[in-house]
Amino acid sequence: MRLSSRIRAGRTLDGRIPGRPAPGSPAAGRPAAGFTLLEMLVVLVIAGLLVSLAAVTISRNPRTDLNEQAQRLALLFESAGDEAQVRARPIAWQPVSGGYRFDVRTEDGWRPLRDDMFAPRGWEGGVTDVSIDYPGSDLRANRVVFGVESIDAPVTITLYSAVGRATIVGTGNGRYEVR
Repeated sequence: MRLSSRIRAGRTLDGRIPGRPAPGSPAAGRPAAGFTLLEMLVVLVIAGLLVSLAAVTISRNPRTDLNEQAQRLALLFESAGDEAQVRARPIAWQPVSGGYRFDVRTEDGWRPLRDDMFAPRGWEGGVTDVSIDYPGSDLRANRVVFGVESIDAPVTITLYSAVGRATIVGTGNGRYEVR
């Protein structure tokens, strides 16, 4: 009778409860391994917040993009002035719909340059409009001309975007700076 009462109480013949480790075995004092559903959800929420925070801080400032576009153009203007002297032919920069291009003066008129540096390009930095101003002139220019001489006329090119404007100033000595 004693044997049957032990079996009825949910114990095995050696007195252990089924599913529990034997006393003294390596698994006897350890809790079950793994994570609860609640712990997993908390970790996922924290990871989601960190990813969204990183995405917000990674987005670029539109004013920085506009200034970088102006800096690229200023460097291209300096290179175009040098190239005009090397080729002994005037080179012009002209804004066109959605971008800009560089042209070279030939016997037949102005022809677009097709090399890698002066190839036609689209606007970056959110540029929506451009104005070209030669100080002392009342005419609205539609291009900037880089002559074969090292001295050119001073010029101001202003790039406009939804966030503001950036101005490129050429002093006439072949150097351009962004203001």
